[in-house]
Order: sequence, then structure tokens, then C-alpha cells
Amino acid sequence: MKAAVIGEKGVEIREIEAPKPGPEQVLVKVRAAGLNRADLIMASGRMHGPTGGAGAVLGLELSGEVAEVGSNVTHVKRGDRVMCSAAAAYAEYAVADMGRTHKIPANNMSYEQAATLPVGLQTMHNAVVTAGRLKAGEAVLIQGASSGVGLVALQIAKQKGARLVIGSSTNAERRERLKEFGADMAVDSRDPAWADQVLEATGGKGVDLIVDQISGYVANQNLKATAILGRIVNVGRLGGFHGDFDFDLHAARRIDYIGVTFRTRSVAEVREINRLMREDLWPSVEAGKIALPIDRTYPLEQAAAALEHMKANAHFGKIVLTMGG
Repeated sequence: MKAAVIGEKGVEIREIEAPKPGPEQVLVKVRAAGLNRADLIMASGRMHGPTGGAGAVLGLELSGEVAEVGSNVTHVKRGDRVMCSAAAAYAEYAVADMGRTHKIPANNMSYEQAATLPVGLQTMHNAVVTAGRLKAGEAVLIQGASSGVGLVALQIAKQKGARLVIGSSTNAERRERLKEFGADMAVDSRDPAWADQVLEATGGKGVDLIVDQISGYVANQNLKATAILGRIVNVGRLGGFHGDFDFDLHAARRIDYIGVTFRTRSVAEVREINRLMREDLWPSVEAGKIALPIDRTYPLEQAAAALEHMKANAHFGKIVLTMGG
């Protein structure tokens, strides 16, 4: 089969052996795969948890048709249309854990649309609802809201009854579009005054929850913009892996600072995250109330170009690879 792998000189399309499913896995004939920032990290030569390195197949989410199921898999069968979070998704075939495999809603959702959702749904339901403990009537800020997972977070926060949903983006045009996905207000995380704008919008209190995909340069402003007894969930580090941190302000505001990642979670933990997400959000997914725009599609053979488009940070929503017939 064809796959996009990490080569010595960058991302290459190679012929490799198709994977085989284990007893609790599903083999999928891939029709589309969504791009994520972690793919850029791996393409640059860095490991993403246990995944990455020379010869590794890129990709973290996909959609397609079930080609084969393991002996312990009962909820999907051969021929079913599915969406999954799974490693090695930039390929004509991939295997996914049964707990990460979901039937595509029977509402005319395309494979391309389905491939945009698995990572965003599991990541942001966990960050906003489980780790972030968002309650109806609270105020929330999503840092890096114009990314695919950020747009999912906005929609989840709005549907869970947040009183005020704020999104950040460094691009004026993208900030304007955040309201289409549930944002009541948008701020520029590069503007030194953004935390003051959040405080003004919350009557001086600050937001109850920040879901932070930036970290780095916004760390202290996040503390300033968070209410006493508020929560900050550290999901991503688009603004840097290191930064200044005001420990006194953190203590004074008694903020819960929570780190989350899938890299150190067990199979059982990820299955539970997906179970909770499905239980809570699947009716909204089926009704089209949680959906993402597709910025651009590329054929698998142009995976390197798709990653360069993501690296340029000029997209809004998701970039998708297609595998054809």
C-alpha cells in the first residue's frame, strides 16, 4: 500500500506492507485523513510520544470503510463507514483501536468531513468537560481557537451552556469568523491588552476556564485572565514549550493548572475518553451541530505540500488528505 512516511529528506510516499488488525483492532481502508499540528512535530524529526522517527507513517485521524475486524470487535463490521483516531493514518490502510472507532453518522456526512472530527472531539471533550469541569453559566476562553480542535472546543463550550465563550486568534480575519462557531468575543493573543479585555468582559472577575493551546508567551496573561478558583487546561504549546510563569499570581488566584496529553495515556484511558465523548456529544455530531470547515484537500501523494500549508498557518479549519477510490 501507499503511505506518507518520514524519510531522511522529509516526507516521502512509499510502498509499504499493509497492517493487520489485532483482536481488539479494526483495519480501515482509508478514504481521508485529517492533518494535526502533531504531524508537523513528527515530520520535523521529533517524536510524538512513542510515535515518530525515520520510517514512521504520519497521521492521527482518519475515515474510511472497515476492511477487517479483530476477533473481539463487535460494534462495527466489514463495510461500515467509520471515523477513527489512529496512528499511521496517512496511508491506504490503517488499524485503529476498537474504542477509538466510531460509525460515521448516517446523515450524508462525507469521508472528508468525518476525517476532521476524531481528534478534536476526543481532545476537546476531555479538555473542556472532563479536565476543565465546565459548568453551565461559566465563562471560558479557548486559546488558539481558529485551529480545528479550537473550533470544536468553541462549539462544545457553547453547547454545554457556557455564559460567555471567548476565542483567540492572531489573525483578524479568522477572529471575525470565530462567532460562526460559538464565540461571543474574540481576542488577539499577541495584543498585550488581551487579558485586560477579558477582565473587562467578565466584570473584572476573569474567566472560569481557559483551554490553552498556545502556552509559552501567554502563560502569565492566562493567569491574569483567570478567575479565582478558575482552571487552566494546558492542551498545546503552539507559542512555545517554555515561558515565564508568575507563581505568586498562580497561588494568589488559586488556579488549577492541568496538563493533558494522549501521549502518556493507556489504551483503557483513551477508550474511556472516547466513551464519555460519545455519550455526551454524539447526538450533536449526528445532528450536524458540531462540524468543522475544510480549508483545503490534497491527495495522499501531496502530503508534504499539505503539511507545508499547515506550517504556513494560513488555514482556517482542517486540512484533509484524500486517498481516492
